[in-house]
Amino acid sequence: MPRRHKGKRHNNQKRQRAQDEVESRRVFEAADTMEEEPPSSSSPVLEDNPESSSATETSSTAQESCRVPPIYIPSSVALYTGSEDGQDEEYSWSYEVLPPENSCCDPVTVEVTVLEKFLLYKYRVKQPILWEDMLSIVNEKYHRYFADILKKVSESIEVLFAADLKEVDSTRRSYDLVSKLKLPNNGRVRPGRGLPKTGLLMNILAVIFLNGNRASEEEIWAFLNAMRVFPGRKHYIYGEPRKLITKDLVKLRYLEYRQVPDSDPPCYEFLWGPKTYAETNKMEILKFWAKVNDTVPSAFTPQYEEALREEEERAQARGAAWAGTGTRGRKYSMATSTRVSTPSKL
Repeated sequence: MPRRHKGKRHNNQKRQRAQDEVESRRVFEAADTMEEEPPSSSSPVLEDNPESSSATETSSTAQESCRVPPIYIPSSVALYTGSEDGQDEEYSWSYEVLPPENSCCDPVTVEVTVLEKFLLYKYRVKQPILWEDMLSIVNEKYHRYFADILKKVSESIEVLFAADLKEVDSTRRSYDLVSKLKLPNNGRVRPGRGLPKTGLLMNILAVIFLNGNRASEEEIWAFLNAMRVFPGRKHYIYGEPRKLITKDLVKLRYLEYRQVPDSDPPCYEFLWGPKTYAETNKMEILKFWAKVNDTVPSAFTPQYEEALREEEERAQARGAAWAGTGTRGRKYSMATSTRVSTPSKL
C-alpha cells in the first residue's frame, strides 16, 4: 500500500515536471509568434456583476449607518481581471491573459508584455529567473533596449502585484520577485504555487488610509468591485476574496475586521493590523498608491502631511532612543573608568 502511494506521488511529480517543460517551451515559442503577429490592442472594461448587484443593494441597506466617504480607484486596477469561468491561481498561463495596450503600434511594448508574462510564469511555478533567460526571451534586435524593457516590466509588476524584481544569487545571476510585505510563501499567502496577493493587500491598506485610517466594508467592496473582484466569486489570482480579506489576512494580522461600535443595524469596517504597522508605514503605502495612480504622494495632500508627521515622530523617537543609549553608555564608561583609577586599599 505505501509503495502504491509513493508510486502515485512519483508519477504526479513527473507529470508536473513535464507540464512545466511544455509551458516553458510555449513561453519561448509565443515570444516568436508575438513578433510575427502582435496581439490586438484591448482596453480593460469594468463590467457590472449581476450577481453582486443584489448583494451590493442588500449590503448598502444593512450599512446605512456607516460612513461612505469617497474612495480613489487606481487607473490600472482592471489590467489583471479574473476569467469568466472563475479560474484560480493554478491557471495554466496563456498569452491571452495579459493583453498589452497599443502593442500593435509599438513592438517594444510587445517585448515588455512577453518578458512580463515570462517573469510571472517563473514566479508562479517557483522556478529561478536567470538573466540569460530574460535576455533570450526578448527578440535579439531589441537587445539594445533591454535595460529599458526590464525597467518597464519591473515597474508594471511592482504596481500590479507589489513585488520587486531582485537579484538573489549574483554568481548565477538569478532573480526572484520578492513581495513588499512578508506574507507567507513570498506573497502567495497559501502553500503551493500561485501569484502574489500583496498587491491586493497594499491597495486595501491604501483605501483604509485614504478614508481616515478606517474603511467600511461597503467602501472596500466598492473598490474591489471596480477591480472586478466580487465576494463569493473565485478569482484566478486571489481565490475567494471574501475569505482572503476577512479571514486569511485578518488571521495573519495585516488587517483588522470588526463591527463598527454602536452601529444599528450592525456594519463592519477594516483597519490596519499590527503586522502592517510593523512592516510598513503610511508614507510607503502612499508612495505605492501614488505610483499605481501615476502621480506623486503629495497629490494626496492631507494623507501626505499625516505621513510626514508620522515620519517626524518616528525620527524623534529614534533620536530619543539613541540619546538614551548613548547616555547609558557614557555613564557605564565613566563608572568603569572610576573603578579602574581608584587605588586599591592594602
